Amino acid sequence: MLTNPLVTTEWLQAHLQDSNLRIIDIRGHVLPANQPTPHYFNHRADYDVSHIPGAVFIDWVKEITDPADPRHAQIAKPERYAEVMSRAGIDENTLVVIYDDASGMFAARLWWSLNYYGHTQVAVLDGSWKKWIAEERPITADVAEVSPKQFVAQPNPSIYRNAKDILAKLGTSTKLMDVRTPEEFRGDYARATRAGHIPGAVNEPRNLLVNPDGTMLAPDQLRTQFGSIGITSDTPEVIVYCNGGVSASYGLLALQVAGFNNGAVYDGSWKDWGNDESKPLER
Repeated sequence: MLTNPLVTTEWLQAHLQDSNLRIIDIRGHVLPANQPTPHYFNHRADYDVSHIPGAVFIDWVKEITDPADPRHAQIAKPERYAEVMSRAGIDENTLVVIYDDASGMFAARLWWSLNYYGHTQVAVLDGSWKKWIAEERPITADVAEVSPKQFVAQPNPSIYRNAKDILAKLGTSTKLMDVRTPEEFRGDYARATRAGHIPGAVNEPRNLLVNPDGTMLAPDQLRTQFGSIGITSDTPEVIVYCNGGVSASYGLLALQVAGFNNGAVYDGSWKDWGNDESKPLER
């Protein structure tokens, strides 16, 4: 039974043979918002070369997103999501550990989405692939043989927010935490037709939550970091957003590691808000 949303490389290596464990490789990368499109890429080719033994690859770009969303931001609908997780061999008895090669950013997105769809026995590998490789832990090119299971998607609205929810919270004690770059927060450039940030939001770039080795800051360091932008244990609610919900998921993960369990992700994030002329913004 997991009590922490992060697991160490030592823990994972010691549990590689656990029968109820499913390791997910969700490596990929994103180009900066000021670069030409396309911006989003999976690293399936890297998985084919080597991965953690027993790991199954999931494509963060296509498999867990909603193809009907023109902005490529929203999480997949329950039926589509359940199909992907079932194919990966995940059911209610499965302990899921996720890693990537982006300091936990994509792993956190899958972590949030599994929690959103009711599967709470899930953790992110702290330090992910970078740390695993640096420590010369076992890798393989063998593709795991996976028996499909039945995943039932049961949405948990407590960690999900949409634009209507955000509008209702403007000017209240709810904190909006924008984890994009300072340049995007200022409005220098954007992944949407409009640039800037949601009124009243505070900027906490995701990279400030990560150590040089790709691990997350320690809980006390996170609490100090969040305290510097006015987020404390007394804050009634924190809504995290980015461009499309990916980095925001890491922000929520960091809040939970810090001991704050009052957070949620704005799933559409700036791609939703910034492309809607009716929504207010600040620069």
